[in-house]
Amino acid sequence: MNMSKSALHYPLLLCTIMLSISSANGQSRNAPSTILFGAAYYEEYAPSDRLDEDVRMMKASGINVVRIAESTWGTLEPRPGVFDFTHIDRVLNAMDKAGINVIVGTPTYAIPTWLARQHPEVLAITPQGSSVYGQRQNMDITSPAFREAAQRVIIALVDHVKDHPSVIGYQIDNETKAYGTSGPNVQAAFVRWMQKRHPDLNQMNKEFGLDYWSNRVNDWADFPSTNGSINASINGAFAQFQRELVTQYLEWQGGLIRAHCRPSQFLTQNFDMDWRGYSYGIQPDVDHFAAAHAVDIAGIDIYHPAQDHLTGAEIAFGGDLARSIKHGQNYLVIETQAQGMPDWTPYPCQLRLQAFSHLASGASMVEYWHWGTTANAIETYWRGLLSQDFQPNPTYEEAGTIGRDLARLGPQLVNLRKHNQIAIYVSNVALTAFDSFKFGWGSRTNYNDVLRPFYDALYRMNAEVDFIDPSTTDFSAYKLILVPALYAASDSEIKHLNDFAKSGGHLLYTFKSGFSDENVKVRSATQPGMIADAAGVQYNQFTVPEKVGLEGNPFGPDPADNQVRWWMEFLEPNGAQVVARYHHPVWGKYAAMTRNTYGKGEITYLGFMPADKAIAKILQDEVQRAGVVSEQQRLRYPAIVRSGTLNNGHQVHYVLNYSSEPLKVNSPFRDAHDLLNEKPCAHDSSITLPAWGVAILQED
Repeated sequence: MNMSKSALHYPLLLCTIMLSISSANGQSRNAPSTILFGAAYYEEYAPSDRLDEDVRMMKASGINVVRIAESTWGTLEPRPGVFDFTHIDRVLNAMDKAGINVIVGTPTYAIPTWLARQHPEVLAITPQGSSVYGQRQNMDITSPAFREAAQRVIIALVDHVKDHPSVIGYQIDNETKAYGTSGPNVQAAFVRWMQKRHPDLNQMNKEFGLDYWSNRVNDWADFPSTNGSINASINGAFAQFQRELVTQYLEWQGGLIRAHCRPSQFLTQNFDMDWRGYSYGIQPDVDHFAAAHAVDIAGIDIYHPAQDHLTGAEIAFGGDLARSIKHGQNYLVIETQAQGMPDWTPYPCQLRLQAFSHLASGASMVEYWHWGTTANAIETYWRGLLSQDFQPNPTYEEAGTIGRDLARLGPQLVNLRKHNQIAIYVSNVALTAFDSFKFGWGSRTNYNDVLRPFYDALYRMNAEVDFIDPSTTDFSAYKLILVPALYAASDSEIKHLNDFAKSGGHLLYTFKSGFSDENVKVRSATQPGMIADAAGVQYNQFTVPEKVGLEGNPFGPDPADNQVRWWMEFLEPNGAQVVARYHHPVWGKYAAMTRNTYGKGEITYLGFMPADKAIAKILQDEVQRAGVVSEQQRLRYPAIVRSGTLNNGHQVHYVLNYSSEPLKVNSPFRDAHDLLNEKPCAHDSSITLPAWGVAILQED
């Protein structure tokens, strides 16, 4: 998609920031008033002085925001306490002149060489030994020397930029985690953390099963390092402690920034997800629901497969997560791919599809990592909008079409509101516990491997979801809650979920739920623990399936998809209806899936991991039984529909073609207007989307 010469001079709609103290739709007081569209920008990396040319090209492509500074502490503070704001000032002044807004990142995730030399103790000690200098995120975030240096640079930077008119907000650190820090100082802090939560040492030994292999702690002074622990309860507690270190660290940085910035400037953080060569699932090392309290607007980094492997599932998953951790507020996509890694180079129209897919989940900003590709170091082949020649290319030119559309439609599309009635219950505690026993159940499968197929099935049937977690106190907005692999959970958690069903909700538990308490101590009661009575089913044996199917193909996929995967529990109904039984000469007498009326609602228990197509059929039935079928579910992947309510009160539907072929569908919605193409779209009229195409239908 080549831009015409006249398109290069299309006027840029400047972004402003809302300053109201509160808003009726629950948005942050600093929520953007138009869609932000931009890229991370590092003038420090540029091969020559090309700032003016970069700004000209940004304006031509409709960019209205850049993120700066989070990666260049060593340039900003070349010696302790000596600051050089040359690059910062040049960029801020150039962006202000061009009407481009700036998000300033605190540069604390990559420490300077002088800090590592002067204070080698800032390098984290991990179970693998002491970190060495070179990699980013190699420090102990609890180190007093690191905190002192970080505080100095944060305050100096914020004080320097806070009054600049182009600065609209701050990013705290970058994809923050604890980085495996587990040295003596961290271990001592963990012991104090344990003492506070488990003051009775004898009770702690019992709850954590420490008599096993003489791990018993008879005096707090004898508490050993967790680095050699074989106890899943201790390991789970230490993982929770490390996640709390992250939350505390972000709150600490947020407090420093708020004490110095202008009230109108927002705070965000670029949370990231589990990584499989791309963004995949719930982040094991951060409690996003807790950490999000440190920021005004949640931010997220979303990377995904491309070309023929582009499905949009990762975009939707990351967006639903980011929106949910701030209780439905809109969020910022702080990093996503432009060209990205070599196998991510997008096909024509894919960049547009990706950008509008982010907006369809509730994003108020789409920002690429990054503007111009670096010429050296480890990310040389992770390309931005521009390649190393810094010349226009098809990806950059396609970005310009997005920028021009957003200049026109941004104020109308920003702050999309969702009203979902399906939720997926996730838990970092359950994740850590589940993943601790991979060796013990004959599979390398982890928690996110269970979670994602259930999410993906709902995504493909256009059943939109929120995420909830143990901190969610109110389930009343939902009619259906899915609970995958809740291996470790407190009695109160399970009671809360069961009570949701008892009061009329529909609840689906998968295998390995309720097996242990929050301390990863296996419940000695009939399994699945507190779920058993409510679900009307029990078991006391299980195995890893081999050549096990389901009797009679109950979910209708091809025979090859009628297989039991990974794990199977020998379910025995105790009042529940049998939905499916195993097909096997020995295990065929046991139920594989049950359904039970509980109070005014219903609980489904799934005792095995189905094939993907069977999951889709199971969830289709659950959605229908829960009464959460919507008009957009008349369409199916590769036609993806994401809906919501605009600021003007009108319903809007993003219709996305995740296919390399043109797609023709009938609109299931009321009479509408296609905002992108400025054409009417009557109810049940035909819509033809080109390959990787998009329509945005605002109901009349």
